[in-house]
Amino acid sequence: MSGDAIVRLSGVGKVYGDPAHGLVVLRAVDVAIARGEFVGLVGASGSGKTTMMNILGCLDRPTTGTYALAGEDVSKLDDDRLSDLRNRAIGFVFQSFQLIPELTVRENVELPLGYVRGARATRAKRRARAEELLASVGLAQRLGHKPAQLSGGECQRVAIARALANEPALILADEPTGNLDTKSGEDVMQILFGLHAAGRTIVMVTHNPEIAARLPRVVAMGDGRVVRDGPPRKLAGSAAIGAEEAS
Repeated sequence: MSGDAIVRLSGVGKVYGDPAHGLVVLRAVDVAIARGEFVGLVGASGSGKTTMMNILGCLDRPTTGTYALAGEDVSKLDDDRLSDLRNRAIGFVFQSFQLIPELTVRENVELPLGYVRGARATRAKRRARAEELLASVGLAQRLGHKPAQLSGGECQRVAIARALANEPALILADEPTGNLDTKSGEDVMQILFGLHAAGRTIVMVTHNPEIAARLPRVVAMGDGRVVRDGPPRKLAGSAAIGAEEAS
């Protein structure tokens, strides 16, 4: 894994406020994620997993340590280059979908294609790319619909299609099934498992121990540190994960 790590956190710490006396939320975190891995991120409220996810998504910067994404040291980038890397290399899937209600399904998926510096596709290519992605998540018949006309499960599938628009190196999914019923949540998980099987790198925050138990690898956070890292079966099973979530 070390030779082909697409994500590498080395000694990452995060302090909000005065570095000497502020709120410490991450403490010397070391995590490497290989290309093509599917990793679950779990932990109780206040464990540091949300901050870690924000750093992975280039939405926040570490106070100490380094974060390398696809071999690039993110900590050395200015805001413009950081934004460009985020648009090019990371696809986001949020619990609340974060779709733009005024835009159609196709327009929502097209949107990221217009933000990559120096690589903007023509309108026809953006439309074709969006239609291809929507078809891949079973929404070829919903292109002209707006988010309010879709079910929650359909909205999340649109969000996944949008996350794939720029062929990102890393997909970050934050509680992607949290607002869905059981069937819709399972549909979303099957799409994510399919993306993993196709070689995508995915990091997913989940509070659902049953979902965590199905993932190849789980990183468990506690008090700003990685407290366990490995296959769920080596973390004493889903019951242990669930107990940590409830703590």
